Amino acid sequence: MPVRSSLSGKLVTLFGGSGFFGTHVAQALLERGARLRVASRHPEQAYTLKPLANLGQLQFARCNILDERSVQACVQGADVVINLVGSFEGNLMRLMGEAAGTIAAAATAEGCSAMVQVSAIGADSESSAEYAQAKALGEQLVREAFPKATVIRPSIIFGQDDNFLNMFAGLIQMMPVLPVFGPEAKLQLVHVDDCAEAVVLAAENPGKHGGKTYELGGPDALSMMEINRKIADAQRRKRTFLPMPDALSGAFAALPGTPMGSDQWTLLKQGSRVSGDYQGFKAFGIEPAPLDLYLDRWMTHYRKHGRFSDKLASAGKM
Repeated sequence: MPVRSSLSGKLVTLFGGSGFFGTHVAQALLERGARLRVASRHPEQAYTLKPLANLGQLQFARCNILDERSVQACVQGADVVINLVGSFEGNLMRLMGEAAGTIAAAATAEGCSAMVQVSAIGADSESSAEYAQAKALGEQLVREAFPKATVIRPSIIFGQDDNFLNMFAGLIQMMPVLPVFGPEAKLQLVHVDDCAEAVVLAAENPGKHGGKTYELGGPDALSMMEINRKIADAQRRKRTFLPMPDALSGAFAALPGTPMGSDQWTLLKQGSRVSGDYQGFKAFGIEPAPLDLYLDRWMTHYRKHGRFSDKLASAGKM
C-alpha cells in the first residue's frame, strides 16, 4: 500500500541505486510514490525493481560519476538527489570524495529541494584508511556545494542479501576452525530497511533534517567474535574460533587477493559505533532492529539440512 509522502510525484535521482543498499532505498521511494531515476554504472543490476513500480514511475540511467556531464544529465529535472556511492576499489578519493561534490554542485544548479549524502561512521580526513578519508572529503565537498544537504553516517549495514553476514556465513559453513580478525572490535550493525527509511525521511523533510549530520547504529554493540558465534549458532554448527593477533591479521589483509583489504581491516579494527556527537535513529522516529531478530531465519539455508535441521535434531537423527 503506497505511503502518503511529500515525495509523491517528485523525481528523485538515486546515485548508486543498483547496489545492495540502493535497491532497498529505491523500494522505499517507490512505495512513497516518487518518480525514481536509478543512476548507476550498471543500472541493469537494478532491473529487479521493475515489478515494484507503476507505469512511468521508474527509469534507469547509465552514469559515470567521474564525468561531470554524465552526472548533470542524470540530475536534470530532478527534485531530490540521493548519493549512496561507496566502494573499496578504484580511486576512492575521486569516487567518494570529488564525485560527491560534483553531484552536489549539479543538484544546486538544478535547483533541487533536497539532497542526502550517505557517508559512513568513521569518516575522517585524518584516518589512515583511504576509505574514511574519501568519505570525509565527500561530506566536505557536499556541504560546500549544497549546504542544506543531509549527511547520513551508517554503521555496517546488514540484510539478508548483504556481503557482510553472508561472507562470514559461507566461511563458517565450510570451515570447522576459523580465524577471527579484530575479535574485540565492536560493531553496531544496522538493518538495511531501518537505514533506508532514515534516508528517505531525510529526503522527505529537508526543512527538518537539511544541513544536519546523523549517525545510525543498531541497538547492540557486538564484537566480531560474538557475531561469528551468533552466525555459527544460527547455522546449528559447532565451530572453533581463533582470535588473531592484530599484526598477523593486518599482514594478511595487506596481501593481494584476500577477502579483506587493508582499508577494511583498519576500519574493522577501530570498530563501528556511534560517537554520541550526532543525533541518530531517534530523530527519525525509528526503533532500530537487532541482528537477533533476523539471523536465525536467514541462516536456515546454511544449515546442513536446511529448514529440516531442527526437525531432524529433535527426532535424534543428527
